[in-house]
Amino acid sequence: MLATGTPALAGNTPTGPSAASGTRAPGAPTPGVVVQGELAPLKVKPVDGPRLSLQPANPKPGDPVLVTVSGASALPSGTVAGRPLRFFAWSDGYAALTSLPVEQVEGSVPVDVTASGRGLPVLLSGVLHVGAPGFRERELKVANKYVSPPKAVKARMEADRKAFAAAFAQPFVAPLFGQNFAWPREATVTAPFGDRRSFNGKLQTQHFGVDLDGATGSPVVAANDGTVVMVRDNYASGNTVLLHHGAGLYTAYFHLSRIDVKDGATVKQGEALGLVGNTGRVTGPHLHWGVKADDRWVDGQTLLKLDFTGAPEAPGVATNAPGLGNP
Repeated sequence: MLATGTPALAGNTPTGPSAASGTRAPGAPTPGVVVQGELAPLKVKPVDGPRLSLQPANPKPGDPVLVTVSGASALPSGTVAGRPLRFFAWSDGYAALTSLPVEQVEGSVPVDVTASGRGLPVLLSGVLHVGAPGFRERELKVANKYVSPPKAVKARMEADRKAFAAAFAQPFVAPLFGQNFAWPREATVTAPFGDRRSFNGKLQTQHFGVDLDGATGSPVVAANDGTVVMVRDNYASGNTVLLHHGAGLYTAYFHLSRIDVKDGATVKQGEALGLVGNTGRVTGPHLHWGVKADDRWVDGQTLLKLDFTGAPEAPGVATNAPGLGNP
């Protein structure tokens, strides 16, 4: 790169008694003042501006989305499909975790982020290419009390709803974890996220979790570091543990036969939470593992693929079962 602000030419350097005596010779440059001279090459380090990264670039409805900004000098702001992003300092930049609704249609979803570099703020624009959801239709048989609960149970269900709402109302904080997420148990996926279900021919619902096979008493561990914000026996989800991971992210563990943590406890990835069971509305023992990001239930299998660390993605331990198993 060439620059005009160069030192004076050698031919303009003052010599003689005047210079030696500390006085300035007529026509000589003032010390410290740059004068016009020939262009000289200067080595200047390139300035890196803010950069935007999206994971996954090709999501499906119901997926979590990780938005990362590097090279910014301050906390960015932005939106995904007009939904505000909540950024936090992360690694050597900033990140925000959001989600797509299960009702999201196929097509392009705009991502707009404003970030400050070394100069004026810049607008970073990206696009998420949303594919087809591929959700299955299933019919299941459960006890009639779970399809048409008696009046005496409705009060309990309302209490459960309020308890979940309170657990999910944690203040927004930076992530409580420092590594990627892992499976809460090594097992076959018997029902993926998003299944549309009817119970006993009624009660159309959608499956907002990933079901992992397991016999009663099999261990269940934390998918990542976090804080326990619910330990409760709920009518539909049975013995339940909810973990808050910061960044608006939660994981849920349903139908446990036993709970081994206390409300408010801090847990580490891989720490025991309880045992697989068949409590609540189930057709058999299994673990229902749920993930909630930015106030929406999302696909846990996609969360496992998000790279929070910049390290190569580790292979998963769970596999999709070809047949239909426990809900």
